[in-house]
Amino acid sequence: MKYRIKVDEWEQRTRTPLLLLAACFALAYAVPVLAPDSPDRIHTACRAVEWAVWAAFAGDYATRLLLTPDRWAFVRRHPLDLLAVALPLIQPLRLLRLVSTLLLLGRRARSAPQITLTVYVAGSVVGLLMFGSLAVLQVERDAPDGNIRTIGDAVWWSFTTMTTVGYGDLAPTTGLGRLLAVGLMLSGIALLGVVTANIAAWFISRFERDNAEEMRQTALLEALTLEVAALRAEMADLAGTSPSVAPKVPGPVSPTPP
Repeated sequence: MKYRIKVDEWEQRTRTPLLLLAACFALAYAVPVLAPDSPDRIHTACRAVEWAVWAAFAGDYATRLLLTPDRWAFVRRHPLDLLAVALPLIQPLRLLRLVSTLLLLGRRARSAPQITLTVYVAGSVVGLLMFGSLAVLQVERDAPDGNIRTIGDAVWWSFTTMTTVGYGDLAPTTGLGRLLAVGLMLSGIALLGVVTANIAAWFISRFERDNAEEMRQTALLEALTLEVAALRAEMADLAGTSPSVAPKVPGPVSPTPP
């Protein structure tokens, strides 16, 4: 329990700084893609920021691993974290740093108690749309047969791919671009499933609340009916008459016609 508290405290303290670092990563990743003709020092600085952010997330994983008493169990419970840390070391490819950062950021965002499901899904949609557009533009812009040349084309393609519409007017031609398309399609299907399930759960909860309110009102009417019957019986006993001939409660009087 002592170590568990340390891990929780570490995650609480580092959650906001890591989110800010992720925003820096997004900016560093977007600048070279949107401005490929910028000076070399800009590209070098952006690559340094990307690696620094990845190193921060890797250090966070290593620290949580050290603070956990059963480290092998921690590794088994967090396989995506380990994969995200190891991906950029396999091949020096910017897309691998992008994927690893998104995986680590998603894990930390899901663990934040103040982030609701709606906020998480909306943020995931915006993040995937933005990074998917930048990634496919980086891959397809210089392809000989590519037709995704501008950021507008990339955003439109990402949106139609995530929603699984696929008009076919824009499509990746490289192997890496098609791999990105598969990832966006699977992510879009998963997010649409979460949104659909959330909407269905909302309708079901509304129906259950309405049904519970109706049952409560029915029970209240039954209790009032029993109470009125008991009062009539008591009035009949006091008047010395039978409850069957007890006077009934008069209903509303209709107006007398002139």
